[in-house]
Amino acid sequence: MIRLKKNTYYIAIGSGEIMSTPTASPWQFKIEATDEEIKNLRALFDSSADNSVADFLRAHIPYRDYHRDPTNDIYDQNLFRAYETVHQLGDEEARSHIESMGILTDFTSE
Repeated sequence: MIRLKKNTYYIAIGSGEIMSTPTASPWQFKIEATDEEIKNLRALFDSSADNSVADFLRAHIPYRDYHRDPTNDIYDQNLFRAYETVHQLGDEEARSHIESMGILTDFTSE
């Protein structure tokens, strides 16, 4: 079995940052990930950023409820998947913190 090399990364979910040094910017979670795993996490963060533009445009429609807007569902799903990925790849502290949040068991997009 080929074991892929994992590197340490520092993650700031709110801003969608993935850093290779802990002093680059504030971060919340430390993970060990392969290049492919980081690429997938980056794609989630990029999708959320792209979705933010659609969200901004939707915000100017005052009569549409949050829970009835597909752009919000996409954002929520990306956020859930990002936490799920960090939980999977994170150190013990990251896993414990995410578990204490309850986001992986109590998540709902509505």
